[in-house]
Amino acid sequence: MGNIYAERVARLREMMSVRGWDAVVISASDPHASEYPAARWQQVKWISGFTGEAGDIVVTMDHAGLWTDSRYFIQALEQLQGTGIELHRTRLPESVGIPQWLAGKASVVALDGRCVSVDMAEEIKGGIASSGCGDMQPCRVVDVPDMLDAIWVDRPAVPVSPVITLDESIVGQSRLHKISWLRGFLLKGDYDAILLSSLDEIAWLLNVRGNDIEYNPFVISYLYVTIDRVCWFVLKDSPAMENDADTMYSFSELRADGVEICRYDDVFVDLMGDGADISRIFVDSSTMNADLYRYVTGAFGAENVIRGESPVQLQKALKNNIEIQGFREACLEDGLAMEKFLYWLEEEVASGEMVTEWDASVRLTSLRGEISGYRGNSFENISAYGAHAALPHYSTPQSGSAQILPKGLYLVDSGGQYLFGTTDITRTVPLGECSPLEKEDYTLVLKGMIQLSMAVFPKGTAGCHLDILARNALWRSKRNFGHGTGHGVGFYLGVHEGPQGIRQNFSAQPVLPGMVTSNEPGIYREGQHGVRHENLVLCVAAGNNEFGEWLSFETLTLCHIETSAIVRELMTADEIKWLNAYNAKVYASLSPRLPSEVASWLREKTMPVSLS
Repeated sequence: MGNIYAERVARLREMMSVRGWDAVVISASDPHASEYPAARWQQVKWISGFTGEAGDIVVTMDHAGLWTDSRYFIQALEQLQGTGIELHRTRLPESVGIPQWLAGKASVVALDGRCVSVDMAEEIKGGIASSGCGDMQPCRVVDVPDMLDAIWVDRPAVPVSPVITLDESIVGQSRLHKISWLRGFLLKGDYDAILLSSLDEIAWLLNVRGNDIEYNPFVISYLYVTIDRVCWFVLKDSPAMENDADTMYSFSELRADGVEICRYDDVFVDLMGDGADISRIFVDSSTMNADLYRYVTGAFGAENVIRGESPVQLQKALKNNIEIQGFREACLEDGLAMEKFLYWLEEEVASGEMVTEWDASVRLTSLRGEISGYRGNSFENISAYGAHAALPHYSTPQSGSAQILPKGLYLVDSGGQYLFGTTDITRTVPLGECSPLEKEDYTLVLKGMIQLSMAVFPKGTAGCHLDILARNALWRSKRNFGHGTGHGVGFYLGVHEGPQGIRQNFSAQPVLPGMVTSNEPGIYREGQHGVRHENLVLCVAAGNNEFGEWLSFETLTLCHIETSAIVRELMTADEIKWLNAYNAKVYASLSPRLPSEVASWLREKTMPVSLS
């Protein structure tokens, strides 16, 4: 029997031949530009077997390729074996993107316009047009919604899950307040309407949460806001949603605040009917899908569709005082679970008990599950021992996962979703004797995290300007890591959000007070080990003087940093002082609520490192 993914590619090529397509682009996203799509839209996984969160497929009649970044290179090579699909490495100086690669190779490119953003579709069209397709065969990008339905016979349906609403006492602002703010944006820009596609933006604006996507408390929907109307396109083909909508989905509360509850698929029809009354509509072309954009321009006229960056992203990233207090509570509760887990792991492994990566992952999730307000993990646990930690986004297998031994390094990257916040934390811990190289890498990565934690910077500084602080120690030793250093984190929303980021890629977005961002440098040695240290940091005011307004970071995460693997002579006095102060704070904050044996163990773990 042949490889199932190779067979699926072959069936796609049969469709291409019949329909006259030279190439097909399959996106890893969904109609809402989601990083983690629901099962219905996991098209890349279905056709290739690749399970990473970032990756797009291109299939021509003689080539099939997966485009992904360095976080997934090792994983992709393993998962693509036997499929006939080749790896194309992205975010490297020599990388060739999909639009450029298609130039000269395809005149007619088909894609599912509901799973490709407007920007990406236009880049692909520009790429194939750049080489010239000839008069007889003009360049075309063909929009084929739900393209794979013809060959994906058991494709999952659009998900439906219960909807809850969050009170102002939890999130700090009512939905009416947020809608009023958004209407202020419309009036200021002389817009008549805005159409939101991004699920985290909609959840934030309406103060709603759901479970349509694993690990993400989102509701699959669109939101249309005018000066006098709010329409939430959320109803799907579900008997429960149709018959008991008000009681099961909190819609009566939303209706009381003037929100119309509309059918999900009616967004296309509704917009066509509204075009006569609306002159200028604002959309974010980086998150709106190309198929919906086609309807919007058809309804309002392309000249009346104003494209720009959604204002909701930035507003959502500036956490209010209630949200900030929630984050502090979430990090405290999460830290208690982490310390209990790390104590358990060390004791079990040291005693010779059989503990696998999967066992460890399950134990950590169960400890988080004991926390009041826990609503699930914020992403799939990365529980990686030894060489597996060299895969930045290692997917821990339930069966056949590695045994954790009393030697070397173990890495766990995990987080929780709570009614009062979202967490994301990575700890790399030595479980016995470590090699000199493991200790050196451990220390250099830790230096980078500490240097970024201690940053003081003028207001207006962008994350790309701060990124060097996390890499400098590694660079001086001619080492590096391929992923970003930090991403925004939502409040009981997505664990990854913008618009801020701390990474090498240029972005003019400043890091501003109220933003919660991860701080997670790392290093990865294929076949040997991986190291990553991660805390969440809050941007706070640091005073004013004649040189301007200054900002710094408050570390929110509470979980000790292991000191036994540190190469002392590589650390500066300031770095040691920061580490000692941080570990002392962790002990003081957590020990009163830990079991006595765990508190005693933590006391030993947080003993200060000598400055000399």
